[in-house]
Amino acid sequence: QVQLVESGGGLVQAGGSLRLSCAASGRTFSSSTMGWFRQAPGKEREFVASINWNTGKTLYTDSVKGRFTISRDNAKNTVYLQMNSLNPEDTSVYYCAGTRGSDYVYWGQGTQVTVSS
Repeated sequence: QVQLVESGGGLVQAGGSLRLSCAASGRTFSSSTMGWFRQAPGKEREFVASINWNTGKTLYTDSVKGRFTISRDNAKNTVYLQMNSLNPEDTSVYYCAGTRGSDYVYWGQGTQVTVSS
C-alpha cells in the first residue's frame, strides 16, 4: 500500500501562484509514476501532470503547459505541483495519485484550489 497526503491548496487571486505537495509513504517503491489530477464541480476528474520517480520524465495536459511544473524529491518521497498564472478555470479539487503498473490506484484525499477573478 501507498499512502498519499496532499497539502498546499487554498484561495488565490487570478494571476497568482500556489505550490501543492504530495507526501508519499508506505510501499512507495511499488509506484513508478506520480500524477496530479483535478475535478471541478459537475465535471469529470481530469489529468493535469505526471512524473516518473526514476527518470523524471514529465507529462502535462495542454491547458497547463507553461504554467504548471511537476517535480519530485526522491529523498523526501514528495511530489510537487508548482502552479503559476492561475485563472478561475483552474479552480478544482486537486488529487495526487500513484500508479501500480500502468494504472493509477493510489489516491490522496484531495486539496481545494480556488482562484478568484
